[in-house]
Amino acid sequence: MSNTAVNLPLAMSVAAGRVQERKEVDVLLIGAGVMSATLGTWLQDLEPDWTIEMVERLDIIAEESSNGWNNAGTGHAALAELNYTPQNADGTIDISKAVAINESFQISRQFWAYHVQKGNLHTPRSFINSTPHMSFVWGDDNVSFLRKRFDALQKSTLFRGMHFSDDADKIRDWIPLVMNGREPGQKVAATWTEMGTDVNFGEVTRQLIASLEKKENFRLQLRQEVRDITRLNDGRWQVKLHNLTTNSSRTLIAHKLFIGAGGAALPLLQKSGIPEVQGYAGFPVGGSFLVTENPEVVQQHMAKVYGKASVGAPPMSVPHVDTRVLDGKQVLLFGPFATFSTKFLKQGSLLDMFSSLNGGNLFPMVQVGLKNFDLVKYLVEQVLQNDNDRLEALRAYVPQAKAEDWRLVTAGQRVQIIKKDGKQGGVLRLGTEVVTSNDGSISALLGASPGASTAAPIMLELLQKMCPEQMKSPEWQTRIRAVIPSWGRKLNGDVALTEKVLADTSRVLQLTYAPVTPTAANDEARETAHVVGK
Repeated sequence: MSNTAVNLPLAMSVAAGRVQERKEVDVLLIGAGVMSATLGTWLQDLEPDWTIEMVERLDIIAEESSNGWNNAGTGHAALAELNYTPQNADGTIDISKAVAINESFQISRQFWAYHVQKGNLHTPRSFINSTPHMSFVWGDDNVSFLRKRFDALQKSTLFRGMHFSDDADKIRDWIPLVMNGREPGQKVAATWTEMGTDVNFGEVTRQLIASLEKKENFRLQLRQEVRDITRLNDGRWQVKLHNLTTNSSRTLIAHKLFIGAGGAALPLLQKSGIPEVQGYAGFPVGGSFLVTENPEVVQQHMAKVYGKASVGAPPMSVPHVDTRVLDGKQVLLFGPFATFSTKFLKQGSLLDMFSSLNGGNLFPMVQVGLKNFDLVKYLVEQVLQNDNDRLEALRAYVPQAKAEDWRLVTAGQRVQIIKKDGKQGGVLRLGTEVVTSNDGSISALLGASPGASTAAPIMLELLQKMCPEQMKSPEWQTRIRAVIPSWGRKLNGDVALTEKVLADTSRVLQLTYAPVTPTAANDEARETAHVVGK
């Protein structure tokens, strides 16, 4: 591929009343989830003449990690997630990861807002809704930590407008369901942020792909299983696909290949044989949630309330009482409760984990198991839980919860990254990671949270590696800035730019926006000091 658009023959013609299949494409996207949908949309923005094919093993799109019932649905902006602000050995709070995640989420907001204006996304409230984000803790040490976290975040312009309180009556105003029935005198604290969101990433995926399908150069193929990936001598990729409906096979050649198949991305990348994947292993962690649709319960709670994770728990297992809008209906979820299966996908195979093991990643995986005893212990305890154990965990956050109001639902599978490290041996890498070949011709996204919330910036990061020359071109830079007006600039430290991005995206996405003026910020600081001192 050159620095300009490559106009490969579409290889599609009407013959005998049907459309013939392409033999070659510019870009092949494996997996019909939010990552592939986002990358495909970026490519349509940047190079509308490139031919793109998306293949999916299931018979419907967005049914694994992107499905609304299979992920937390939080617009991860680090407003509430305590694991993004760890406490250092000296007691100080490190907010660097929180700042980075918030910056990334603002890029996603701009991306979605642009495509609402272009008509590629529609009815914003069908996929994103304003929902306050809160952190909630109890006990002296945790209250002290949350106060330090709040103070540290106030040094960043991205977290202006956040409120802190350790007054039980004030917190009850915010979240009565969590406070009612709580033991009198229990020391509690919470932060509250009005600018939080709930996002249905399944709906985002469906709408983006529906828009892509209107383009002549894009094609979606369902029930297509990738059987083999081979690099040709000229650097292109030959992919063998098996049609699970017709039980027939075909071969497709792609100049660029992206694997956005959730947990299945690792074994698919291994098929390519690129050296960059050596030493990677995957450790699957599943989850389940308690859910209530009882209107009397649901109406008492309008927030995403995050607590502190248990010792050894992975980030995706941070407990939360979560307002969600799913299938057009407001519900409450509590969890997650970790489950264990050797499957890499909810609709995968029990052999997934074993088939991904090889001489290069087996030892790192064993090392991680030996070094992370707390994680192993946590998973064993979670797997052994019964209904009463889960109800007890729920009542720590919702004291008056009744068993008959809640049911257990199985969420999706997440595959945590294990990577070989020259100094430390096997290392458990939490979060998401892009793995790309040296020439940028094949890429995959591995890992989990914050994942979908930062799909737009993650795919831009991937394009830096996939198409480095094009990314430097004035044409691409201009087109990216049309989508992301703040592209190339840091919001943190720039109050005016931060407020403009929030105001503009809130208007288009129909979200709550409360501007924070210097006067309001000073008043808020005085109010917070008063509440803390009560």
